[in-house]
Parts: sequence; structure tokens; C-alpha cells
Amino acid sequence: MISVYIHIPFCLAKCLYCDFPSTAAEKNIYHKYISALRQEIKLKHQQLGSLFVDTVYFGGGTPSLLPAEYITEILTALNSLFYICADAEITLEANPGTVNLPKLAALKQSGVNRLSFGVQSTQNILLKNLGRIHTFEDAKKAVNAAKKADFSNISLDLMYGLPHQTLVMLQESTNWILHQNIQHVSIYGLQVEDGTPFAEMQKAGTLHLPDEDAVETMYDYVTDILPHYGFHRYEIANFAKKGFESRHNTGYWQDKPYIGLGCAAHSYYNSKRTYNTHDLYEYIRSCNNGIIPVFTEEIIDSKAWMEEFSFLALRTAQGINKNSFQENFHRDIHTVYGKNITELLSQKLLAENTTHLFLTPLGMKLGNAVFEKFLL
Repeated sequence: MISVYIHIPFCLAKCLYCDFPSTAAEKNIYHKYISALRQEIKLKHQQLGSLFVDTVYFGGGTPSLLPAEYITEILTALNSLFYICADAEITLEANPGTVNLPKLAALKQSGVNRLSFGVQSTQNILLKNLGRIHTFEDAKKAVNAAKKADFSNISLDLMYGLPHQTLVMLQESTNWILHQNIQHVSIYGLQVEDGTPFAEMQKAGTLHLPDEDAVETMYDYVTDILPHYGFHRYEIANFAKKGFESRHNTGYWQDKPYIGLGCAAHSYYNSKRTYNTHDLYEYIRSCNNGIIPVFTEEIIDSKAWMEEFSFLALRTAQGINKNSFQENFHRDIHTVYGKNITELLSQKLLAENTTHLFLTPLGMKLGNAVFEKFLL
């Protein structure tokens, strides 16, 4: 079984905090891009053969910008050369300002069975400050329309630590999400990334963020309240009702191979990682000329594999399976990381049972400090 990620690099406007590969391209390029994607699917099939696919994830960018018939076209092309399992999880990221009931119904008909809405906040002033194109009213309409379109697996994104955000604002947003009868919530603390407008604003002293204590209080609030409403924490940033954990993302954390299709997409299989070109027009030219649009390839040696296996597994509530570590690397995890494990256990950042090493609640809050200890 393999997972497939499909990158849709188009946005109506780029959010001020976003450093993902996306562009506000003209709509006339959409058809050319989908045609190139279909060519890449053929090229991947020639390279890898017919594989069984159990999760498909449309990310971006804003995949919901595409007409539903393009999503159908991509899935049909994928299923004609690979094998999408009957019970496959097929997720599409959506901006609430880009969908309505007819479009969502068409997406459901195309095979999409999971939606991930980037709601982020219920305060319009905060959404405007982020450069989001949607309003809270758009979010309400989108979630209601998704239910009417018979989606029963809906995830909502929530952000904290935003410019001018207060705890009361976050509480209002969280309260609304908790009463939407949805199945999954992802929470993200704002990170100011290099090369973004927010980074320039921060440099100029015009980005007014909550202080560290306020951000920690926001984090504590949202991570404490979600479990009380039936959302169990199965990964640092992800909470789900039982049985609605993201199968696609769980695959990443469990070291599962995946194919990335589209401009700037990454793939991980056969002990190597490949990176498609970020240049949209170069991507289209390469695919149309029968050339896989990879601009670089990285061989994952045993050291890098061991590191990634460890800190990706630690992102999950279950943590590192010690037996799986032994089977993969033919070494006991304590012989590799023993000193650091002892230190992290003493600091109450890590806990251990007979089968797993896993983050404590404090470890989840300070995850990066733990992950550094698993770099060799």
C-alpha cells in the first residue's frame, strides 16, 4: 500500500504567513496543469508499476479552487494506472471562501470523502490580519454545506498566537468548532517564516503578536478542552473523534512510503526522497515532454532514516515502537539514544512503557527540544 499526495499550487491570494509553494495564477493555467499532472501519473506508473493506493490527499495552495470536474479527472487518471482501494481515504483541503453546496456535492460524487477546512479563527478582523480570503460567515456556510453534501469526515483548522489575538477570541473560536458536530480538529501556533510578509512586518516592528506567556496559555486552553468534547489527541497538532484520525498524515508519521504528484511535491519510497521542481511552468514543460519533473533526489542513509523514524514517531501520542526500531535498525533504541532518553525521562518530557517511548504532555508542548535529542 502507498499514499499519494497531490499538490495544487493555486490560491486566490497568498496568506501573509504562508511559505508553502503556491501562486495566484490565472485560471487559464489550470487546465494545462491538470494535463501535466495526468502525464506525471503516467510517468510514475512507468517507473513504479501498478501500486495499491489507500490514501489520497489534495493539498496546496487551495485545491478547492479547482472545478470539481478537474478533481474527478485526476482521480480517474490515478485509478486507471494505480489501484485506489474501495475504502481509500481521499482528502481535499478547502478554503471556506471557495466552496458552495453544488461544488461540495460534486466533489463528493468525484470520490472525495474527507474535507479539511482552513477556518483558523471566527473573528473577521483576525482573518483579515492573516490575509485570509474568507470570513466567519463563509466558514459557517461551508461547514453546513459540507454536511448537506453528505460529508461525514470533516476536519477544521484552528490557529493560535495570531496578531492581536486574545485568549477570549481563541475561546470563542474553539467553542464554535466544538459545537459543529465535526470529526477532526488541527491546531497550529503561528510561526513567522522567512520570506513571508509577516517576516518583513516583524523585522519592521509592525507585527504585534501575543507574548510567550499568552501564547502558552492559549495552547494550554485548546489542548485541554478538546479531549473533554471527545477529540482525543493522536498527534502533537491533531485531535480526532475515535476512528477519524487522518490515515494519510498518520502514514507520514509511521514511516510509510508515499508518492508526491504536482509542482513542488515530495515523494518518499525505495529509501530515497525526491523533490519536484517548484517552477510551475518548468513542471508543465517537463511532464509534457515525458520527463519526471524531479529537480533533486536524496538518498536516505541509515542514520537519516533512524533520525526521521524516531522524531516522526514521537509526534504521535503512541510514540516510538521499540520493537519496530529494533526490526528496522537491528539495534536496541537504548543503545543508540540511551543517554538522551535517560535525560528526557528525568525531565518529564518523555515517558516509557514496555513497548513504546512517547512524549508526555509537557514533551508535546516542548516537542522541538525533544526531537533535537534524536538527531545523531
